[in-house]
Amino acid sequence: MKKIRSIELFGGAGGLALGLELAGIENVAVVENNKLACETLRINRPNWNIIENDIHCVDFKGYSDNVDLVSGGAPCQAFSYAGKKLGFDDFRGTLFSEFARCVKEVNPKIFLFENVRGLLSHDNGNTFIAIKQTFEKLGYVIQYKILNACYYGVGQKRERLFIIGIRNDLIGALLFEYPRPDYKWTTLRDALKNCPVSEGQTFSENKRNVMKLVPPGGCWVDLPEDVAKNYMGKSYYSGGGRRGMARRISWDEPCLTLTTSPSQKQTERCHPDETRPFTVREYARIQSFPDDWIFKGTISEQYRQIGNAVPVELARRVGVEIVKALSKI
Repeated sequence: MKKIRSIELFGGAGGLALGLELAGIENVAVVENNKLACETLRINRPNWNIIENDIHCVDFKGYSDNVDLVSGGAPCQAFSYAGKKLGFDDFRGTLFSEFARCVKEVNPKIFLFENVRGLLSHDNGNTFIAIKQTFEKLGYVIQYKILNACYYGVGQKRERLFIIGIRNDLIGALLFEYPRPDYKWTTLRDALKNCPVSEGQTFSENKRNVMKLVPPGGCWVDLPEDVAKNYMGKSYYSGGGRRGMARRISWDEPCLTLTTSPSQKQTERCHPDETRPFTVREYARIQSFPDDWIFKGTISEQYRQIGNAVPVELARRVGVEIVKALSKI
């Protein structure tokens, strides 16, 4: 079978691109505008064609009808600009419109668009309707599903929306099925087995004294009331469970969704046994990056790159299904 070729947009630290590579897909270009993320990509995959540029300035016409897959996930901030006319013009100037432009110029057999699950409900569903109609006008049939990474070999509860588009002329010949979930979730213990030692952030003395009082699997509700009130401030009186605040993860559950920092207030991710945030390599393991995947930049920038990534193993499993679908043509 001929090698499946792909273009990756908004490549970041390479979680999605690496997962697709592991599934057997050849990466012909990765577009990324962040300098340090590009350094991360280049040091790990010097053979990849990294296009370090503002995506608005990248011309994709040279890849027309020569690439099987376009993949990526436009940063979700782009959708705050969506209007209600339900047409392509609603997204003009946004990063989503650039993804759509790439699809239009490349005309791939299939595309993968990954994003936050909240995209389905944004603006009472109008944003997603507009996105779906935009893709349909480009000549694609759309299917979508929320996948929780912890049931796909990743030690983290991370729900993401995966939109698959199949070109109209291939409907019937190309059938994509989402990967089947595991019968049980992947735990933190599974993810961090024999994890190498690395650098990491630390808690302030005050936060460390608070976190010492939280048991594995616990959070702010396990704190004495006076400590919780003092630590949480106004958040103590706000609505919602807020179970991510002052959270110490248990070995026998998946980690909560990683953010761009394991030590910031309200999204703490504390080690089960030690009173500290997860290290960089632990963070990477929880996102299912291999131990030899290097991240460039400061410690804070490394956490940011990892936290923003698509979990590698989840991407690989979706990629395997894309390969299966394309192999049937």
